[in-house]
Amino acid sequence: MRSRYSAYALGLSDYLHATWHPSTRPTLEQLQSDGGLQWRQLQLLATHTQDLQATVEFIAHFKHGGRAGKVHECSRFVYEHAQWFYLDAEFIQ
Repeated sequence: MRSRYSAYALGLSDYLHATWHPSTRPTLEQLQSDGGLQWRQLQLLATHTQDLQATVEFIAHFKHGGRAGKVHECSRFVYEHAQWFYLDAEFIQ
């Protein structure tokens, strides 16, 4: 999770694409458009791992157009081929 957050903050779309599970992966072009977001902070709230699946609840803080915002979600990961892949997420209000 931390490495994916860092990749978003640094604009490393190739890394995001490579760590996204093929069954839910967007195109590389879709990942290259960040919409001008500046990621500021990551707060990990909870993690749970069972067998070859994991969930991570977090809040990611950002700035966009000078205004602060945050994303609160629970992301799902799956372990395949000796690597963790991001699968999908549920947004939390």
